[in-house]
Amino acid sequence: QVQLVESGGGLVQAGGSLRLSCAVSGRTFSYYHMGWFRQAPGLEREFVATIGWGSGTTYYKDSVKGRFTISRDNAKNTVNLQMNSLKPEDTAVYYCARALQAGSRWLGDYWGQGTQVTVAS
Repeated sequence: QVQLVESGGGLVQAGGSLRLSCAVSGRTFSYYHMGWFRQAPGLEREFVATIGWGSGTTYYKDSVKGRFTISRDNAKNTVNLQMNSLKPEDTAVYYCARALQAGSRWLGDYWGQGTQVTVAS
C-alpha cells in the first residue's frame, strides 16, 4: 500500500518561509515525476510544482516561480518544497502526489493527506 505523508505546514507571517516534506513509503516513485499541489478554500486543487526523476527537471506554477523550490531525494523517497517570500494568497492545504503530465497540464495521483499552510498578512 502506497503512503505519502506530508509535514512542515503551519502559520507564518507574509514574507516568511516554510519547508514542506513528503515521505513516500510502500512503493518507490523514483522513476516518476513527483509534485506538490494545493487547494485553497472554495477553489479547485491546483498544480504548484513538479520534479522529474533523473535530471531533476522542474516545473512551477507562474505565481510561485522564484519563491518556491522543489527537490527530491530518490534514495530516501522524499520530496521537499522550500517556500520563501510567502504571500497570503499561498494559504492552502498542500498535497504531495505522483505527477502525471497531460498536455500542458499536470495532474496528480496517489495523494497524501495534506498539510495546512496559512500565511498571515
